[in-house]
This record gives sequence, C-alpha cells and structure tokens, in this order.
Amino acid sequence: MKLCTLYRDNGHEGVGLVTDHGVIDVAAASESSGIPAPITMLDVIQGGDLAIQQLQQIQKAATAAIDESVVRFAPVIPHPGKILCVGLNYRKHALESNMPIPSAPVYFAKFANSLAAHRESIQLPAVVEQCDYEVELVAVIGRKTRNVNPQQALASVFGYAVGNDLSARDLQFRSSQWLYGKAIDGFSPLGPYLVTADDIADPQDLPLKCWVNGELRQDSTTADMIFSVADVISDLSRIMTLEPGDVIYTGTPEGVAMGMAEKVWLRPGDEIVCEVGHLGRLQNRIV
Repeated sequence: MKLCTLYRDNGHEGVGLVTDHGVIDVAAASESSGIPAPITMLDVIQGGDLAIQQLQQIQKAATAAIDESVVRFAPVIPHPGKILCVGLNYRKHALESNMPIPSAPVYFAKFANSLAAHRESIQLPAVVEQCDYEVELVAVIGRKTRNVNPQQALASVFGYAVGNDLSARDLQFRSSQWLYGKAIDGFSPLGPYLVTADDIADPQDLPLKCWVNGELRQDSTTADMIFSVADVISDLSRIMTLEPGDVIYTGTPEGVAMGMAEKVWLRPGDEIVCEVGHLGRLQNRIV
C-alpha cells in the first residue's frame, strides 16, 4: 500500500491513499462513505491490521481522487518522535569522503524543524556555503521496539520512504559533532510516499538515485550499506525504545558533492530529485 500525508482544504494534515488514478483523501472518503478510517499517519501506523483493512475498504468505496499534480504534500511522517540518522553507512561513500570504514554505526539526530515535504522549497541559510545532497532510504518504525535482534528487526518496520539528508559540510565538520550542519530548518525532506513494508521484498536490494538540475549525481544500491536496515534497528534498540512513527535515515551512497574533485555545492535555484526503488521521487528546490 502506498500512502501520503497531504494538506486538506481546511489546512489540516490528512492521510492520502495513492492509487493509479490519483490520491484519495481518506478523511473525505470516510465522511462520504460512512466507513471509519484513521485520521493521521500515526493513526494508520498505530492502528495495525484494522487500520489497513479500513483503508482497503475506503479505496474500494471511494468515488473521487485528486490529481497528484495538485496535491499539497506534507512530510509523510509530519510529527515523528525521533529522527535518527546513520552517517558513513555506504562503503563507497566512506571512501570518497576519505574516512575509514566504520566498525560500528555512526549516528546523529535531526528534529522536526528539519522536515520538509515533496515539492517544498528549502531556504538556504546565509551562513551555509557548502550545501550537499544525500539520497537515502528511510525506515519508519511500526511498533514499540526494544532489544530486538537483527533477524527480527525488520518486523518492526511499518514502511519505507525516500529521504534527502541535506548537509552543510562547512558547518558539519567545524567540530566532531555533526548536528550544527545537519539539523537545519528544512534539511530533511521526506516523502512523497510511505510504502508499507509488505511491498518491499528486500530493503537491501533497492536502487538509489539523485539528480541535481537533471544531472545524475548518485547512482547506487542499498546493497552497498555497511550496516543493514535490520542491523541499525537492532543496534539502536539496544539503548533506546523505538516508537511507532520514528524515522531512521539509513545513510547515503557515493556521488555527493563533498566527494567530487571539483566540488559543486547546491545553490539557490537548484532542483534536487531523489529516488529509491519504487518508493517514488522526492523533489525539492533550493531558494
């Protein structure tokens, strides 16, 4: 199932069901059909099988869909409890960054202020001179998870989305702590869709691509991850409880501006398109 979070006519966030014929506004379809349905994406995630069944009923009963070109998307998970990120998690990216292959996952955090939606413009702060792009597979946690082993960890994933871990390299490396160059307003675009985990056969077998102004910059696969999605979830669950709706950015492959001999940083007017498997294309413009 492919879902999104959209802004409804009343300005409130709502759940969208993405179909071949457009996006169904779940709240509107529920009102017209009388079929109860989850109101927010967190309601969907926490609602489990019942919520999915209700959405399936809504899809069958819906008589109208919105053309995707006019949908105003919100970040697909608008209010996550945690935004957890893994750095240097692709072998070739670590090499192009002139950094050793890590022996344990490298983590940092972002916050809700960094979220941005599909087609949202990203304001580049005046203090940033070296803005970089990073296409990433994002895992969304579906249930409370603590001390899970890698063999069981993927059962905790509700679904997957496309993320862009925008990074200000000049601020990121001014100290050993990366937060100042990472947790910037709008620097975590997420979406447009959330694809349920049952539609992804293997999260370690997904192509990733990123274009800047139509030029392909990143072209790799999640098979190059050093620590798999399952490894990361298991490792994090050893020290914290992962909650429904938490999001995990799992790292970026080679091809970032930082790894180029002649570094071409993002500038106002640049358009970035990130794509992961059949999870959709996440498009943003720097302003």
